[in-house]
Amino acid sequence: MSGSNQFSLLRQRRFLPFFLTQSLGAFNDNVFKNALVALVTFVMTDLSEQQQTLLTNLAAALFIAPFFLFSATAGQLAEKYDKALLARAIKLLEVAIMAFAAAGFLTHHVEFLLAMVFMMGLHSTLFGPLKYSIMPQVLAPDELVGGNGLVEMGTFVAILGGSLLGSALIQVEGAGPWLVSGACIVLALAGLATALAMPRVPPPVPDLRLRWNVFAETAANLRYLAGNRTVFLACLGVSWFWFFGSVYFVQLPNYAKTVLGGDGGVYQFLLAVFSIGVALGSLLCERLSGHKVEIGLVPFGSLGMTAFGIDIYFARPDLALATGASLGELFAHGWMWRLTFDLAMMAVFCGFFIVPLFALIQTRSERSHQSRVIAANNILNALFMVAATGIAVLLLNVAGLTIPQLLLVMAVFNAVVAIYIYTLVPEFLWRFVAWLLVGAMYRLEVHGRDKIPDHGACILVCNHVSFMDAVILMGAVRRPTRFVMYWKIFQIPVVKWLFRAARAIPIAGRGENEALMLRAFDVVDRELGAGEVVGIFPEGGITRDGTLQPFRPGIERMLAKRPVPVVPMALRGMWGSLFSRKDRLRLPRRFRSRIALVVGDPIPAGEVTAALLEQRVRELRGDWA
Repeated sequence: MSGSNQFSLLRQRRFLPFFLTQSLGAFNDNVFKNALVALVTFVMTDLSEQQQTLLTNLAAALFIAPFFLFSATAGQLAEKYDKALLARAIKLLEVAIMAFAAAGFLTHHVEFLLAMVFMMGLHSTLFGPLKYSIMPQVLAPDELVGGNGLVEMGTFVAILGGSLLGSALIQVEGAGPWLVSGACIVLALAGLATALAMPRVPPPVPDLRLRWNVFAETAANLRYLAGNRTVFLACLGVSWFWFFGSVYFVQLPNYAKTVLGGDGGVYQFLLAVFSIGVALGSLLCERLSGHKVEIGLVPFGSLGMTAFGIDIYFARPDLALATGASLGELFAHGWMWRLTFDLAMMAVFCGFFIVPLFALIQTRSERSHQSRVIAANNILNALFMVAATGIAVLLLNVAGLTIPQLLLVMAVFNAVVAIYIYTLVPEFLWRFVAWLLVGAMYRLEVHGRDKIPDHGACILVCNHVSFMDAVILMGAVRRPTRFVMYWKIFQIPVVKWLFRAARAIPIAGRGENEALMLRAFDVVDRELGAGEVVGIFPEGGITRDGTLQPFRPGIERMLAKRPVPVVPMALRGMWGSLFSRKDRLRLPRRFRSRIALVVGDPIPAGEVTAALLEQRVRELRGDWA
């Protein structure tokens, strides 16, 4: 393990300056944008309500436009150049933008400020691919979830702090524009200072030839992304999160005013609850996942998002009869406590949903294309956020839904989208089930997990002690693995649906069903040919006495046709469990038993024999059966 917890990263130069740079950038974005909105809405009283609405919507559109126009270029730059040097150049651009924005605030020149909104959108577009592709380069694999959790926490705390500070400073009578201008410039300079402290990060593809045709490069990035199905669907999941979240962010002010009947302080409170909830959920991901990329948290997150999102409607489904109530007055009603809890928990589950998806994108995409994958993801995010705005407008203004009804539709639709994604990528669902089952029943220690190759075909071999072995390995191995298992185990009533969802490969002996055996070997060869991972139990069955049984030569037949590395593994502590063949008809003696999975060094295909594998697995298992 690289570190005891994610907070240790905040003491290390390889992470802290980058973390501060991205957090200060997000903070400054929101100080600037919310100060502009407050300037238009509350300070420039000569503007009509129609003009105010037009300008605030135009500001939102101008900020997101660069993500469509320049994400492809930003991805190429982050691939070709040292990310630390690139971060410094981007932060220098931010200082210049904020200096010009100060002139706009001091003169109340809204058109000029809108141009600077576009430029800050460009700044965020350039930093986006760098922000997520730098982490796999500077963090160990078991630090990725914690690092992503810290980044998401920093982002949402920055959104909250920047939103509150920007709108508050601009409304200080007489000094508002000066205060906002000073704050934006100081924050930009601070971001430049932290970027200067970032150590070198060698470019993954220094000889990359830049393509300046943004439309052709955008199409190429999206095609490449679509070629990696798991990463593409993970990016769609991230984009759906921003669709879902943007609806809540956009509707919160009117929700606080017209549904709850609250004043501005109520909106700020709800924004704080949502932002802190997502930050807390992001931080908890590392503890819940045991420092590894646990995509089983994604269905868990979507389940909570839907459940608490639905209850938000039932907590307060009707519009308020009056407005202007303080936060204290609203908390005199029981429903306000329930609604606050629902919003907080929904936000926490949003964190569970988003962090593993980002970590999955980082670990499953090729190092040479990570920045461009993130750029393509940012384009999808922008599309989904624009679509969210359009759909919300249609549902509210054309279909006639109230805001509570809109949020209810989003919660229900979240469940529909989640189910659809999990049917496309069953790995998400069975990892969730395996994670729940193994976490509830055992205290699993995994040693040597990083010896399993991150990319390319390989075969995992393991001793076979219990009916739970495949489920345990499903939850412990980061990469999706197709397990070859005896067909009668495949048909066990309670868990056969899990094995089917995990696309396990049933096999029989030649004397039982030769056709099934041959079909299994064909499927294994096809999976290995596609660069996937296959898991087998070479003993051919579950041990009946706790000892390691002789390994059968089927592994040699697989390798003769498709030579790939073989990774030996050993389960410890499962003999005598409820699911082993020892004393089967009894109640379990204890829950949360300590078990272990030990992974050995990969063996080249040319050296593999069934006898050698048996010896390696026996050594890994030791005396603890």
